[in-house]
Amino acid sequence: MKSKGGVGSIRELGGGREVFDDHDQDEDGMGGRKKLKLDRFQSRILEDSFKDHTTLNLKQKQALARRLNLKPRQVEVWYQNRRARNKLKQTEMECEMLKKCYETLKDENRRLEKEVQHLTAIQGKGMMQVPPANLTICPFCERITGSVSRFMTP
Repeated sequence: MKSKGGVGSIRELGGGREVFDDHDQDEDGMGGRKKLKLDRFQSRILEDSFKDHTTLNLKQKQALARRLNLKPRQVEVWYQNRRARNKLKQTEMECEMLKKCYETLKDENRRLEKEVQHLTAIQGKGMMQVPPANLTICPFCERITGSVSRFMTP
């Protein structure tokens, strides 16, 4: 996965991952991007460490880099990209949840519009009076609930 706007990025490749650092020099010394493929052990340690701390201070970053035989900058770039992936995943999940809520509310709105049309038609014929509804907001789902009591006119 490649991040945009960052100073580096990470991309999954087979069993490991590649870390790109825009500040590293390539083999001919001309600058650019240098690839580093992380093995499964390195990826697992980084993921486990990320579960404990989503950000690292300088000492943690250096210790982790020594343990994994990486440069501190490579660990920093991996963490930046991992946080970006987390944020993207969270945004996608929130979007899906909002879509479901929207569909539910749209269905409820259609149902209520039909009910209003029906009640308007009945009330127009003078057959029924509808007092105001007792509405409350459900504390769990924050939906408006309540019942409308209907009285037939004599």
